[in-house]
Amino acid sequence: MGSVDLPYIKSNPKIIFFTDFDGTITLKDSNDFLTDNLGFGHEKRRALNKAVLDGTMSFRDSFREMLESVKPGFGECIEILKKNMQLDPYFAEFYNWARENNVPIVVLSSGMEPIISALFEVLLGHKPDPSHLAIVANDVESRDGRDINTPGGWQIKYHDDSHFGHDKSLEIKPYAALPADKRPTLLYAGDGVSDLSAARETDLLFAKRGRDLVTYCEREGVPFTVFDDWSSILEITKEIHSGKVTPKDIAERSRQQTA
Repeated sequence: MGSVDLPYIKSNPKIIFFTDFDGTITLKDSNDFLTDNLGFGHEKRRALNKAVLDGTMSFRDSFREMLESVKPGFGECIEILKKNMQLDPYFAEFYNWARENNVPIVVLSSGMEPIISALFEVLLGHKPDPSHLAIVANDVESRDGRDINTPGGWQIKYHDDSHFGHDKSLEIKPYAALPADKRPTLLYAGDGVSDLSAARETDLLFAKRGRDLVTYCEREGVPFTVFDDWSSILEITKEIHSGKVTPKDIAERSRQQTA
């Protein structure tokens, strides 16, 4: 298996940083925002999130139900999100440091690629270079042959057949399986139920404080390092990149802090 098959190791990086998008890179979750404000609302959405966390409903089914409640056309949804979404205040600094230090960023999202690309272009002020920041996400398609920009005319097109709709672990596992002399350090940041499939796959997991991913990790005994914003992620990633610490050191530090 060569670097053509595994594009994120082409530049021989020390670290590959996999990350969720909504609620992790952004302050709000764009899909939650659409559902809460233009769909069936916050209360029903949280009930569906809880069902996924409890294992009584698949993420795939709950997410489709959420998005199908959103009324405006797809283009209008993007324009509304452009006006309401914000980046984590430290993500741009992390993005620039990563670009300068050959740390590929791979956005693994259960959202839709056209929304993520449009938001990055607005919030970063330019289109990200795909050789530095890759986006692996679901897509959008017509519902019943209608124009996606008409009310009710669009639906999510899932990335794969898993019960997640997009099983994020599938993108990480080939890199985790590399021989030790070719394998970069793998990091992941996330916040919610869409990140459950990725939670065990990397050398260090950053989970956002107070969110569903922390609840899941505590319940299942999955090691994690809590973060409030990307300033601590940047600081820790710099430490690992410099060789001062290993992911195991950070995980042990986190374990002691929560013990």
